[in-house]
Amino acid sequence: MVITVTVMSFEVTETPEPSAPKLRQARRLVVLGDSTAVGLGDPLPNRGGWRGVGPLVAAALGVEPDGYLNPSFTGARMRCVRTEQLPAAVAHRPDVALLIVGMNDTLRSNFNAEQIAADLTAIIRELAAVGTTVVPVRFHDHGKVFRLPASLRRALTSRIGELNAAIDAVVANEGVPCLNLDRLPGAYDMSVWSVDRLHPSELGHRLLADGFTGLIAEAGFKIPAPVSLTCSGGVDPSTADHVGWLVLKGIPWLWRRGRDFVPYAAVIMWRSWRARESRRG
Repeated sequence: MVITVTVMSFEVTETPEPSAPKLRQARRLVVLGDSTAVGLGDPLPNRGGWRGVGPLVAAALGVEPDGYLNPSFTGARMRCVRTEQLPAAVAHRPDVALLIVGMNDTLRSNFNAEQIAADLTAIIRELAAVGTTVVPVRFHDHGKVFRLPASLRRALTSRIGELNAAIDAVVANEGVPCLNLDRLPGAYDMSVWSVDRLHPSELGHRLLADGFTGLIAEAGFKIPAPVSLTCSGGVDPSTADHVGWLVLKGIPWLWRRGRDFVPYAAVIMWRSWRARESRRG
């Protein structure tokens, strides 16, 4: 009796693992916005001007000096970026654009969240049209850093809430990354703020740069030299710097902005008082 055994063979085909997406090299960077974008709070030695978040991000991305552009200026509002800074930015055709602006809008009597949203949308779309990844910011509660009377703090917090709501809506509609300063590690630690409590210190600018580069990496760009959080190259302000800023800059700044912002704060106080009286009644 002959028994025949048939052996079945199976061919196993290995499925190749999906390759990691190829990261892009950012060669051109633009920084748009107000005094924080300028670099205030991170002074260089020997009155060498300001450094700040822009050069730190440029170094992390490996952007050469001729690929870096920063047309930002102090006091800028969202409309200023659209009308005065954007044309130069578009002409530069950057791979990445950082946008730090909005706080100056919150302190003005003609604050208009709808107009801010329209201007932000235009900025993002015009830059996207030349292939730019735009990364704006949404803001923290600045009243926790810059100490104000309770009524003014409530008014400022309310205004920042309106600003952030406008930014959130645009970011969702346009599908762009956004750096949330409220969730930035150490956002409310005084060491990350300069003597004026309005602008980041060197450490604060480094934290901003680190947050930006994290989002830029998620957008598909290489980060050849990650941002260090170790402070170096800046200037530590002295007690004289604190006093000098308060007398020469801080009090005049509060006076100018207060004339514009206090009437709005008074309305907030009145509404709060009426609400309390209604609950009592």
